Amino acid sequence: MSETGDMGLVVVGAAGRMGQTLIRAIHSIPGACVAGAVERPGSPHLGKDAGELAGIGSINVPIADDPLPAFAKADGVLDFTAPGASVEFAGYAAQARIVHVIGTTGCSADDDAKIAAAARHATIIKSGNMSLGVSLLAVLVEQAARALDAQDFDIEILEMHHRHKVDAPSGTALLLGGAAAKGREIALKDNSVRVRDGHT
Repeated sequence: MSETGDMGLVVVGAAGRMGQTLIRAIHSIPGACVAGAVERPGSPHLGKDAGELAGIGSINVPIADDPLPAFAKADGVLDFTAPGASVEFAGYAAQARIVHVIGTTGCSADDDAKIAAAARHATIIKSGNMSLGVSLLAVLVEQAARALDAQDFDIEILEMHHRHKVDAPSGTALLLGGAAAKGREIALKDNSVRVRDGHT
C-alpha cells in the first residue's frame, strides 16, 4: 500500500505506448496510484515525470531505470515490455513478494519456465491478451475446433498490425492458436506454419 492507503502499482516500460496508457488508467482509478515508473537504462525519458509523459500532468513520479526501489514499496507491477525484461522483472517481483501482471508477448519456452519459477514466490498473471472479449473468443475457438472435423476443416489465423509491432505471431494469435490446438487435442508448436516468429 502507498502512504495514502491506495494500491501502489509500478509501470515498467513507462515511456512506451502501453506504459503511458497504464499510467493514465491507474491515475483515473480511485484506490490506486502510480508508485513507480521504470524505463530501460539510457532511455531519454529517465528523470521525467511519468504523469507529464503520459499527458495527465505531474504526479511526482520520476521515471527511473532501477526497478528495485520501486518494487520494494509497491503492491504490484504492470509489465508490457519485452521477454528478457519480463523475466528479469519476474525475479524482482518474487524477491519483493508482489503481484506481477505480464502482458508481454513473444516469450520463449525458456522465458516461460523462468517466469514459472518466479511464480513460486510471487503471484504472476500472464496473458497474451488481457481483453475479456478475446478470452471469451478463445473459449469459442476451442469449442469450434473440437466440433469441426479436422479431415474436413483447416484452421487459419490471419492478423494485421501496425508496422512497429515487434513480436509475431502476436500474443492474441498464439492464444487463439493454442485454443484451437486444445480443441483438436494437438500441440500448436508441432502443427502450425508461421511466416514470422519471435521478436523482430
